[in-house]
Amino acid sequence: MSSISSPFTKEQLIPQPEMLEIKKQKGELFIGIPKETHFEEKRISLTPDAVSALVAHGHRIVIETGAGDGANYSDKEYSDAGAKISYDTKEVFGCNIVLKVEPPSLSEIKMLTPQAVLISALQLKTQKKKYFEALAKKRITAIAFDYIKDELGTYPIVKSLSEIAGIATMHIASELMSNANGGNGLLLGNIGGVPPSDVVVIGAGTVGEFATKSAVGLGARVKVFDNSISRLRKLQNCINSPIYTSTIQPKTLLKALRRCDVAIGALRGEDRSPVVVTRQMIEQMKDGAVIVDVSIDRGGCFETSQVTTHSNPTFIDNGVIHYCVPNIPSRYARTASFSISNIFTPYILQIAEDGGFENAARFDKTLRSGMYFYHGILTNKSVADWFDLPYRDINLLFL
Repeated sequence: MSSISSPFTKEQLIPQPEMLEIKKQKGELFIGIPKETHFEEKRISLTPDAVSALVAHGHRIVIETGAGDGANYSDKEYSDAGAKISYDTKEVFGCNIVLKVEPPSLSEIKMLTPQAVLISALQLKTQKKKYFEALAKKRITAIAFDYIKDELGTYPIVKSLSEIAGIATMHIASELMSNANGGNGLLLGNIGGVPPSDVVVIGAGTVGEFATKSAVGLGARVKVFDNSISRLRKLQNCINSPIYTSTIQPKTLLKALRRCDVAIGALRGEDRSPVVVTRQMIEQMKDGAVIVDVSIDRGGCFETSQVTTHSNPTFIDNGVIHYCVPNIPSRYARTASFSISNIFTPYILQIAEDGGFENAARFDKTLRSGMYFYHGILTNKSVADWFDLPYRDINLLFL
């Protein structure tokens, strides 16, 4: 009788003791927060409360002196929260993880430690090929927070900053309409016996939604234009009072612009925002009307728009006041910093909980969605196509 060979040895068939799952070793993070040097950037990526929470979990944080000044957070507040205040920029950039709001300059990249982790905005349209070559040379792992997509398919930080920008447009417009700022002396809103202000919002995304909510809350008559019926329908469903919505048709839009006191540009495009309001349309608007072009960071959707700054925010063209500042959330730096910090902090704590960035990126798809460099390897196809650089799929690197 032939014996059947077993695939197991005799020792393997003996009952084995139960093995308990080994708890993941928590990692200690060493985080540097430099002072922002980008023109008129006042935000900071972590508030003192967030620093206190991270320090309580055993992490070390080095903050460059004055980094929180723009958002009215003092060095003492950060020091009391447990951070080390450094007067040496190189020391801050020498940390394993560098947390910024704006992308670093080429001179700042030189100060990064090889193999460090950089978390900041990317702002692809403003970058040059040298930026990516400098990161690759240092074998940096870089995450763009404006590319991080959560489990619901939304971009949490971009959405949060867009909410701020949307609400801010109404505050800005109301200031510019006053006599003190050269406007028509109109109050943005609705009081008894006086016709309400007319507001046109072009774009029904997050900025358009929050601009509309703010205008409706003040009592203004609002007309919203967008070429996406689904976005218009969604906006109507989330506003508690009926509003006028329409697709973008030149004649209808011109009629609304002639009557309006405020026009908000919040239309996005793939590469450049489409110009839907021509100079001829603007020539027919009221003198003293206000345009706030939030889409100016992508070229603007008004033909007359030109980039302005926080220190010199407006200009007048054809009697219409134009406000075209690209970085509106920085005008409200403390609120914006609070918002960014609230989104960053759970990510950082989770990275530590998972035993460091490598493990976190391996299992967290939302973190991988924001990664555009992994140890100097470019992993974002949009960047690769834009600058004609070699690219590797991030998912294949984590097999």
